[in-house]
Order: sequence, then structure tokens, then C-alpha cells
Amino acid sequence: MPPPKDEWFAKAALGFIVAATGVGAGDVITGGIAGSKFGVVLAWVALGGAAVKFLVAEGVARWQMAAGTTILEGWVGRLGRSIRWIFFVYFLFWSYSVGGALISACGVAGVGLFPIGGVQTSKIVWGVFHSLLGFGLVWAGGFRVFQKVMAFLTATMFVTVLGTALLIRPDWPGLVRSLFRPNLPPGSTAWVLGVLGGIGGTVTLLSYGYWIREKNRSGRAGLKACRFDLGLGYVLTGFFGAAMVLIGSRVVVEGEGATVALALADQLGLVLGPAGRWIFLWGFWGAVFSSLLGVWQGVPYLFVDFLRLRRGTAGRRAGDEDLTKTAAYRAFLAALTFVPLHMLWFKVQEVQVVYAVLGAFFMPFLALTLLLLNTKKAWVGEFRNRWPTNAALALTLALFLYLGLKQIVEFL
Repeated sequence: MPPPKDEWFAKAALGFIVAATGVGAGDVITGGIAGSKFGVVLAWVALGGAAVKFLVAEGVARWQMAAGTTILEGWVGRLGRSIRWIFFVYFLFWSYSVGGALISACGVAGVGLFPIGGVQTSKIVWGVFHSLLGFGLVWAGGFRVFQKVMAFLTATMFVTVLGTALLIRPDWPGLVRSLFRPNLPPGSTAWVLGVLGGIGGTVTLLSYGYWIREKNRSGRAGLKACRFDLGLGYVLTGFFGAAMVLIGSRVVVEGEGATVALALADQLGLVLGPAGRWIFLWGFWGAVFSSLLGVWQGVPYLFVDFLRLRRGTAGRRAGDEDLTKTAAYRAFLAALTFVPLHMLWFKVQEVQVVYAVLGAFFMPFLALTLLLLNTKKAWVGEFRNRWPTNAALALTLALFLYLGLKQIVEFL
């Protein structure tokens, strides 16, 4: 007999959350422009990028299942307490920039769907609305409501974007060749690195450790469940990224920032008609609002963890204490909601640049720390990395170092 509906949802819910949080405006923009410039030949890159993020996220989960602590606690406990302050300063700047980028992207999505007055006014109104909506859902809804809303948003973004990719009738033989014989067209290196590095999130990967703590996972059984979540989440992420390359391959897209999504929607309207434009815009909205909601719910856990590390109480919960109801969690949620709102008055491109540069620092750092933490048998026992995993992490470290330095040089 198939498992009951509620049991299936319980198993799949975190996978949906991983996919919805990790896919945002950047994946839509980068994938769409890469497809427009080089066609379906780069579809394999999206799947490769999702595989790389699975490797890193699985390492984070494996540390937690082995050590019983979050990766942040592992950094401080095993790599030195000074890392706490270095990460915290970075974390504050990153939170501010990602908050501004997500609010701006949601504002742009609102402009495309239901404009209110001029473009700038509409972006501000819809940006504020989405920030407050995310705040209300997280503050009052709890983790169960969060899971259900994220599942709905995941369905919205994937059904609409994958449906659009099918409706445009892409070059199927070229897609098959791309998947089985990957190649790099001349001039595509920067776009390949952009898709590989951008898809699937950066600091938001750490939120997963707190979501699995909500599920009370540990040990081998916990790791098995985590691999299911992450496998489902990054398969969906890879397909979404590949679908964006397919969509971009049928239209001409130029520009930068989240407004590229509106230009892409207009081009799709010429190919598929008004219905095609609307379908894609709903998918874009699902992608950016689910990312905002995932950050609003998951990132405050990191702030709570930092405070507990400072007080020496990290990893401990008083009875059945709900961390989302603590003063520290709610204070940081409010900060994420309100502090970056003024960035709605900036150009979308400027906000995205700050976000991209800050994100470029994080992935090399995370890959390096996973090489250090998950290799020592004394720390993780049977969960330690084997040599193929270490080799893959070393390649990932080199890739993200190159990508991060290249991105920073481009924006200086």
C-alpha cells in the first residue's frame, strides 16, 4: 500500500523547503540569460551546480548527525572561538544585503503581476507588502504552517516554470546532447561559473541544520532522512535551473538585475501569448517569495545560535522550547523585515551586486571547514569523509574560490 498522504508530505516537506529557499531571482536571471546567449547546450550546468550544493549540504547534515551540534557550534568548538565573531560580522552584512535583495525582487515580481501606479512606486509597495507578509507568516504561523506554505510555493514555481519550458518546445535533441556530452561554447566560462555558483543558495544552507533539529533527527537514521530531503530538494533545484536555460534559449534577453525577469516574461508573451507571460510571472513570484520566506524563517535561528554560543548554552533547549518564540529569534526576524526596506529606493542592480559579492566569500569558507571538520575520526567517527568526498570537496573549494575572486574583481 502507498504511504498515507500526510506521511508522504512529512517526508518530503524539508525537500520542498530546501528547493524553495535555494532558488531565487538569481537562478531565474542567470539561467535565462545563459540560455539566451548559448542555447540549451548549458542545461547540464544547472544540474551540475545542484549536485555541488547537495555535496556541501550533505556535509553540513552529516556533521550535525555525527556530533549532535550545528555547524556553527562545530566551527566555534573545533576551529577556535574567534571564528564566531568573524562569522557574526559577515553574517550581519550578509543578512542586510540578502534582505534588501529579496524584498526588491519581490517588489519586481509584484510590478509584473499587478502594477500599482508607476514602476518605482509599485516596486516599493509590493516589496513592503511581501516583507510584512513574510514577517506575519513566520511570527504567527509556526513551523507547521511554514512547511505547508513553502510546499505550495514550491508547487507554484516548479509547475509554472517547468510548464513554460515545455510549452516553448525547446531543442530536445540539443538538450539530450548537453546532458550526455557536456561542453563549453566559446565565451561561456563566466556564465557556466555563474550558474554553478548561484544555484541552490549560500548562507541559507546553514538554515537546514535548524530545520532538521526541529525534526529531532540524529545518527544514521537521521542522516538517511537528510539525504532524502536534500536529494529531493536539489533534484528539483537542478530541474528548475535547467528549465530556465531552456526558456532563455527560445528568447532574446538582455540586461541585469531582477528586472530581467520582466523582460524575459515580455519576450515569452510574444512566443506563447499573454497566458505564457502570466504563467512565467507566477513562477517567478513563487521563486522569489519562497526565498524570502525561507530566509525570514531560517536565518534568525543562526542569530539565536550565536547568542547561545556567547552564553555557553548552544545546542541546549529547555524542555520543548520553541526557538521561534524566543525574544532573540523574533528580534532578528523584525530586523530582517524592516531594516533593509530602504533598499527599495535603490536600483535593483545595485542591491544584487552587494548580495552577490558577499555571497562569493561564503561557499569557499564552508567547503574548507567541511574538509577540516568531517575528516577527523575523533570528531565524527564513522560519519567521516571518505577520499572521494574529500576530493570532490577540494574541487568544490577550488571552484568557489575562483568564482568568488572573479565575481569580486568584476564588481570592483
